[in-house]
Amino acid sequence: MLIYEYMQKRSLELHIFNQTRGRSLDWQKRFDIIVGIARGLLYLHRDSRLRIIHRDLKASNILLDDDMNPKISDFGLARMFGDDQSEENTNRVLGTYGYMSPEYAINGLFSVKSDVFSFGVLVLEIVSGKKNREFYHPDHDLNLLGHAWKLWNEGKPMNLVDALMESPIPTPEVVKCIQMALLCVQDRPEDRPPMSAVLLILDSENAILPPPKQPRFYTERFTLEMDFLSTGICPLASNEVTMSVLHGR
Repeated sequence: MLIYEYMQKRSLELHIFNQTRGRSLDWQKRFDIIVGIARGLLYLHRDSRLRIIHRDLKASNILLDDDMNPKISDFGLARMFGDDQSEENTNRVLGTYGYMSPEYAINGLFSVKSDVFSFGVLVLEIVSGKKNREFYHPDHDLNLLGHAWKLWNEGKPMNLVDALMESPIPTPEVVKCIQMALLCVQDRPEDRPPMSAVLLILDSENAILPPPKQPRFYTERFTLEMDFLSTGICPLASNEVTMSVLHGR
């Protein structure tokens, strides 16, 4: 039997993807949630007795208490690492498409930087109020990552902000979070910052960040057929249920 602490506000997914005018989360609540998730990941990656890779970080796996404090949940896919272990390879790729890092989805290689990628996707969703995979824009076929990357290169990152969010919105802090998220979803794991650096960025008012590099999974089309042929992973429908490789009995 698995017993969870009762979380009055249920999952983050219900609050950022099902908003209406007047019921939207303000920026301070969103920022506090981002910081809380970052602290939770840092504990798993560095401060826990054993290093833990969550492997399925997403909005529905972030639970909120009555004060909107976030807690990471659902460790069914988590893996524990020893002190001398930094990465691992698996033939069975498990997780949720849209949050999975390129090296994990394509080669089955996961590490703390896989969770960092998922965290970056989650931050962009919190800022925009939109799901990565279900994002739609009439002018292009990019997913949320691609849209954020496009706006960043055009010098218009604030256009990513959820239109339902009430003013005032602190532009420098929001832009910092968007840039930090784009650093987290960079293609190469070694380019992504560790969670300790992410927290330093979030806690600093004058953080100087490097320019982000283009993410790999920046288009919804993402040549799904080629991915399936090369990895054997069947892409999911938009319900975002955790996926696994199917084996016949």
